[in-house]
Amino acid sequence: MQTATTYKYVFLTEDQHELIAEAAACLGHTFVGIKVGDKFIQEPMVGYLHLEYEDFYQFAKEYLIATVKQGYSAVALNDDDHVVGVFCGDTNKLEVIEGELFEGSFKDMNIISQVLEDVDKKFVIDFEKKYAKKMNDGEILHLFLLGVMAEEGRHEIVQELGDMLISKAREAGLKHILAEATNPKSMRLLEKFHGLTKYRDMEGQYIMHAYAENACLKAIPTTVADGTYIILKEL
Repeated sequence: MQTATTYKYVFLTEDQHELIAEAAACLGHTFVGIKVGDKFIQEPMVGYLHLEYEDFYQFAKEYLIATVKQGYSAVALNDDDHVVGVFCGDTNKLEVIEGELFEGSFKDMNIISQVLEDVDKKFVIDFEKKYAKKMNDGEILHLFLLGVMAEEGRHEIVQELGDMLISKAREAGLKHILAEATNPKSMRLLEKFHGLTKYRDMEGQYIMHAYAENACLKAIPTTVADGTYIILKEL
């Protein structure tokens, strides 16, 4: 559907320091929680763990700085050239890092990290069995962070940014697109616009981490989200 507002879509480059900071701010606000028009946007785990904006902003900024050279960080700009949408990922092989990485006011980010590590580890084991080979860098585009602050054309932004990343991955010869879907809203968007679906392992089971079985996340109502799922698209 055409909207009154038009957006410009660009890939970030490592020398665009102001845009990288704006992209991190967009991600910080949309993950921690922000009211956009009549909608309240928030990632469930981040919201229920009460993570702070400044901490998540710094986390997102460090991720963007570390991965922007790979070319899979895209933003939507409004008429004033300010960032109103971000979709970023990387082609690093999925690795499970043991131990706690975060401390201080961001300590509870370790809980989220452990959830992602749980599903990633299960996926890597299944993937390597299925293809009888080790997973390497440059095989999978891992869609990691998505945030949209625009009031109008939000679905259009998700579609355009995702199309940019997936087209680039296809041209680069990548074989799969993967994401950890932490809530049904993001899962529905990525399935509708980009064809990512819940991944079934070789036994036919979904790879997921149930919030109800996590002592720190069981307060999340199942009506909001029941867990984090691996979703995948083959190219």
